[in-house]
Amino acid sequence: MRALILSLFLAIPAAADTASVVTQHIRPGFAAFAAQAKALAAVDSCDPALLRPAFHATYDAWLAVAHLPLGPAEEEGRSLAILFWPDPKALGQKAQRSLLTGDPEALTSDNMAQQSVAARGLAGIERLLYPAEALPADPCPLIQATAADLARMAADLDTDWGPFGDLLLTAGQPGNSRFLTAEEATQALFTQLGTGLEYLADRRIGRPLGTFDKPRPDLAEARAAGRSARNITLSLQGLRGLAQHLHPDGQRTLAAFDQALKLAADLDDPTLANLADPKAWLKLQILQQAIRATRDTALAEIGPALGVTLGFNAQDGD
Repeated sequence: MRALILSLFLAIPAAADTASVVTQHIRPGFAAFAAQAKALAAVDSCDPALLRPAFHATYDAWLAVAHLPLGPAEEEGRSLAILFWPDPKALGQKAQRSLLTGDPEALTSDNMAQQSVAARGLAGIERLLYPAEALPADPCPLIQATAADLARMAADLDTDWGPFGDLLLTAGQPGNSRFLTAEEATQALFTQLGTGLEYLADRRIGRPLGTFDKPRPDLAEARAAGRSARNITLSLQGLRGLAQHLHPDGQRTLAAFDQALKLAADLDDPTLANLADPKAWLKLQILQQAIRATRDTALAEIGPALGVTLGFNAQDGD
């Protein structure tokens, strides 16, 4: 009888620490992003040398929460407008050139909100601060409008995560029509973890990795700004934070994250430019494998522990 009771007890899924995820991971993360974006927009200069530190701080803050494209980030295509990448058809560059050669008086935050997501956000500012070729006009009005638009979106996200976070915290309670059960909220958060790791392995690493015979370092994210490897590390750190807050007892998953972070720290290739070197290519592939192994570990450890599986995510099918 005692063995039966113990087996039944062990079969009961653990409760996700939703409160910790919302109050210690999500809300502080979006508040930090809003603060950095506001500081970027407040820089009283269009000198790239003065803008770049605030740009990098804002990019860093976004990567701490970029794995959470749900709720407020889904609305109005905000997550895409904040970071439109990859952009294989160079839509952002084309749209920006049209804006640069248009009426500078039309370049306002409100007007930018109506533009293609490809021309906005962090990727848009990166192209203006690190141009690959001479720009067709003074970029200052577009830099200011893009930064103001980014700051507005960041502030809206920070504000909207108040009520949306409350929906996660009150999942299953009367009046909550978004999350009818606590399990739905847990699944939504767990899905961000699984999908975020998949995106990191397939996109941030997979695109520049290419194949052994044909690596594509030119496809690395934020290459112009020299932060391709940095983005991988910060994305890993953000996802680890989500995993730890969601299920603090997932020790195998956290150990897998730590191993992946150690490999990322050893890349020593900021823009992934050295992938033609077989040793550099193999190091990145090993990191990709470690990230996929981390995802497998999370699915095997955290999912069953919390009694959930992966659900639909806004990034599915990108």
